[in-house]
Amino acid sequence: ELEKLGLRDDVDLHVYEVPVEYQTVQRLIPALWKKHSPQLVVHVGVSGMATTVTLEKCGHNVGYKGLDNCRFCPGSQCCVEGGPECIDSIIDMDAVSSRVSALGLDVTVTISKDAGRY
Repeated sequence: ELEKLGLRDDVDLHVYEVPVEYQTVQRLIPALWKKHSPQLVVHVGVSGMATTVTLEKCGHNVGYKGLDNCRFCPGSQCCVEGGPECIDSIIDMDAVSSRVSALGLDVTVTISKDAGRY
């Protein structure tokens, strides 16, 4: 929907649907960063169990035990070999949540420090 609505004229918006596949993500995401040199990247996940919009404060690199859509799971249970255990967002998610709540929309926003693992 954001792709349809767009942002301001001075903002280049690039939207990609990324398959839930460890190896595809490892190849595609660095290539997209190299191609676009973004100032901001927003990764959006969809969960059938979610009852709110959940803003994640950090993402984990280790502890992945589930098979992806290609029935693959890294033997190391690690997304990026040699990468940090956790990457913290530099965005103040508490402030984002407060601003969304102040808009009076019919949207519940929660904050999480555990993005979970696939």
